[in-house]
Amino acid sequence: MSEVILKLLNVESAYGPIKAIRGVSLQVREGEIATVLGSNGAGKTTILKTISGIIDPRKGSIEFHGENITARDPALIVQRGLCHVPEGREVFPLLSVRDNLMMGAYTRKDRDGVERDLEAVFGYFPILRERASQDAGLLSGGQQQMLAISRAIMAAPRLILLDEPSLGLSPKLTKEIFEIVVRINRERGTTMLLVEQNANMALNAADYGYVLENGRIVMEDSCAALREKEDIREFYLGIKESGARGERRWKKRKTWR
Repeated sequence: MSEVILKLLNVESAYGPIKAIRGVSLQVREGEIATVLGSNGAGKTTILKTISGIIDPRKGSIEFHGENITARDPALIVQRGLCHVPEGREVFPLLSVRDNLMMGAYTRKDRDGVERDLEAVFGYFPILRERASQDAGLLSGGQQQMLAISRAIMAAPRLILLDEPSLGLSPKLTKEIFEIVVRINRERGTTMLLVEQNANMALNAADYGYVLENGRIVMEDSCAALREKEDIREFYLGIKESGARGERRWKKRKTWR
């Protein structure tokens, strides 16, 4: 079994008086894709922001490769090999596509490696090569998502945090993005922690999953096992059961909260 690359232990974060995540504990093993599922407002984005240092936790600890990175400066966390692809892409709109990609590599000194990775991302997303000299702000939403993921790859990270990569994209583009995410993981061995509302896509792409409700982890298992759990099938995959059995599943789900 591969080593644990990221570990959260009883992490609590808040926005002012409002607790967003409550005692979250999870771990990600090297080389896998792990996912956190949950509805809008469950606290998924807060988990990623807390890991990457954007939000300081009020309680708990975060370890990356055995090093305590709790509340460390985000720039230092990036230098340690952890990159965050934020919700909503957040590319540099007035910089060219190529300059956005090179911004991802700004901490690197291996020029040959940077050029190899640049060719690799152009291989994953050929449209970025075509638009390399174009301002990133002129790209479509799907192309900006491709650019945001590619910018993270250019940092040669050990772990990528992916926040809602399907947000605002068509089903066709969502499928393409997830296929590339899986390719990157399998071909480059890049570990990923994915948060996503599209549970079907996430469970098919990831190896291990956590279910988050009201800021708490209420279930975890391999994604293969989660796909077969009736609660997940009904409330996240839209496969509803009828009659008394469905009523029992609803009553059980209420106990998660």
